[in-house]
Amino acid sequence: MTKTKNLYARRYDLDWLRVLAIILVLYFHVGMFFTSWEWHVKNTETSRLIDCILAFLHQWRMPLLLFISGAGTVFASARRNKKQFMAERHKKLLIPLIFSMFVIVPPQIYIEKINEFASYLVFYKTVFELIPYPMGSFSWHHMWFVLYLLLYSVLAVPLIWYLKSENSNRFLSKIEKYFSHKWGFISFVLPMILSQVILRPFFPEETHALIDDWAYFVFYFAFFLGGIVVASSDKLWAILKEQRRFHLGIGLATLVLLEFFMLVPWQSLQPYFKIDVDIIWQLNKIVLAWSWVIAVVGYGQKYLNKNHPWLQRLNEGIYPFYILHQTVIVVLAYPMVNWQAGIAMKFLVLSTISLLVTVGIYWIFVRPFNFMRLLFGMKMKNSVKTVHQQKQVSNLINI
Repeated sequence: MTKTKNLYARRYDLDWLRVLAIILVLYFHVGMFFTSWEWHVKNTETSRLIDCILAFLHQWRMPLLLFISGAGTVFASARRNKKQFMAERHKKLLIPLIFSMFVIVPPQIYIEKINEFASYLVFYKTVFELIPYPMGSFSWHHMWFVLYLLLYSVLAVPLIWYLKSENSNRFLSKIEKYFSHKWGFISFVLPMILSQVILRPFFPEETHALIDDWAYFVFYFAFFLGGIVVASSDKLWAILKEQRRFHLGIGLATLVLLEFFMLVPWQSLQPYFKIDVDIIWQLNKIVLAWSWVIAVVGYGQKYLNKNHPWLQRLNEGIYPFYILHQTVIVVLAYPMVNWQAGIAMKFLVLSTISLLVTVGIYWIFVRPFNFMRLLFGMKMKNSVKTVHQQKQVSNLINI
């Protein structure tokens, strides 16, 4: 087994998947403007079709990013000791989180509460009261992902260093043997299901607020841990690639069931089932999330494991892109609420302008300046060239 190779080898497929997944997040959040679900700003007309599409994407888009981030954390630890690793994690994740809570997120909250304040300046003073949202104006909003990622990185340190050691060879050999079986990877949903059976009765809602979000905190942590384990073994990567069609087949079956539940008033089906239909709904979502993540990773190895002249710049900018994108969408969506245009036209205009504005802000105001790069979790300009020349894989570091 060549674990060392995994820690230092470049994985372009993960680079591409991370970039594509975060761009998908932008389109997902544009779609939230048109759904029947609660969001920060809502269009006057909603779309059942967008509800169905986003219900599917919601199950696996963030789990995919967490799986990739778990793998990236292993690569990030390759040339660092524990102290260096933790310092780098806090620099990359904690600084942007704090900065965003005071600068990037407040405009979103202001748009939500715009009728309560005479101006943005009047509103902004309330941020420093540090009263948690929604009662107050202090929140991490979409930066929950960065907070959870920081906590996961800290919690996973013992596992990462164990898997880097020779002591893990026997454990990894057993894992490889087990997951080489057809249903091996899919069976990883069993501990996920167990965690939800235990925690969901106490924490039924996905809040991203941490203190009352323990069911989903543990659920997402499983994907992060999955990425760590897979990144520690060449053979596990190979198995995912070999089994990609099978995993996609499972994913497609769960997609059909999910959309059936979305389109049919499934509560009316209860008389035909001996168990609670809601249990079937919840179990299907868990299997869907895991099967689509491992299928996408498998197909990514097949078709995306190649370099491109754009990839380095995309990798460098995709984290600031994530930090900026939701605020840009909310601010641009607000004046479009009463625009007399169809949903398709609004979606096209809002997504295109949001993409261009987010990239423009990053390119003009973030990328050129080291101080801004620090606030957005980027490497300093004078270190980027050196890191590239040394062929370190820290671009894979999770967002």
